[in-house]
Amino acid sequence: MRLTAAQLNRATLDRQLLLARQPLTAPEGVRRVVALQAQEPASPYLALWARLAGFRASDLDAAFADGDVVKASLMRITLHAVHAADYPAFQGAMAWSLRAARLGDPRFTIGGLTIADVDAMLPDLLAWISTPRSKAELVGWLEERFGPEAARSTWWAVRTFAPLHHAGTGATWTFGPRPSFRAAPERLSAEARDASIAWLARRYLDGFGPATPQDLAQFTLLRRGPVRDAIQALGDEVVIREGPDGSPLYDLAARDIPPDGTPAPARLLPMWDSVLLAYADRSRVIPPAYRRLVIRSNGDTLPTLLVDGHVAGVWRPVEDGVEATAFHALDDDSWAGLEAEARSLREFLADREPLVYGRYRRWWASLPGVEVRVLR
Repeated sequence: MRLTAAQLNRATLDRQLLLARQPLTAPEGVRRVVALQAQEPASPYLALWARLAGFRASDLDAAFADGDVVKASLMRITLHAVHAADYPAFQGAMAWSLRAARLGDPRFTIGGLTIADVDAMLPDLLAWISTPRSKAELVGWLEERFGPEAARSTWWAVRTFAPLHHAGTGATWTFGPRPSFRAAPERLSAEARDASIAWLARRYLDGFGPATPQDLAQFTLLRRGPVRDAIQALGDEVVIREGPDGSPLYDLAARDIPPDGTPAPARLLPMWDSVLLAYADRSRVIPPAYRRLVIRSNGDTLPTLLVDGHVAGVWRPVEDGVEATAFHALDDDSWAGLEAEARSLREFLADREPLVYGRYRRWWASLPGVEVRVLR
């Protein structure tokens, strides 16, 4: 049976906990949605606020502090918050690709070191940072071993592919602009790479399916060959569904598809929300006409209004409320839903960062809003 575009959209929202807020703990919420982009420290918090019933910022603070949720460079060479049980396999799946991308880059080779030099050094470095170390301390350690120029280029490479967690610094959203790092306590051997990619493929289909191998490759930046092999390795766990255009979509056999007509409530999504970035074909959630408005030329992905399951505009906090810029006319019920979300968001941000994302305000100067409202 061929899926409709509406069913595909609702399947994504269902698995990403965006059809109804769920009464889950912060670690379980992170596990259910697979990975939350975290290069902006507030974003994982706002992503869980949009998905979990009764969520408090302190819940995620505690999950980071206890090590139940970890922050690290993973998919697409960007920072993600993931469940601690997923991290070893996710890192094992991504490490070879991240390592190849970084150690073949002129920004590393300019330092004069070889890949063999890095491989010989890395065990000593990881042993030294079994307790959190600042960037300055880490670069200093590398300077003593290799000199200043090689230290800078080596740290630029190593920080993205080595098994490192960001350590909390006590900032407003746990992590501040001056990060600290510690070695991951659990690591998989390089020989486990195929099994790790299969684990990542299973988790991706669980949280974002039905999807194509190209979607998983986009989500991770892994090559399509290993991605296809990983999906095939899942065997009977996977079924093939027919997409709206007749193309095959892979999914976990145990997962259901919501029926046509399933309602989707209004939501305010954070910057870089994973639901906007998890597919090669992003029209599942972002109308094609709005893609370049939401995902800017440098990769910044703005906080969005989700109406009837699709991006309808963007939002930002202002002094007296939440400013919502709609890219098309919305009906009264949609505005009422957004206003209720805005009230909840203002309460959530009140004791943390009421004007969150303030440094990205420049993007609003060129947005073609059909209607702009301050939701008080």
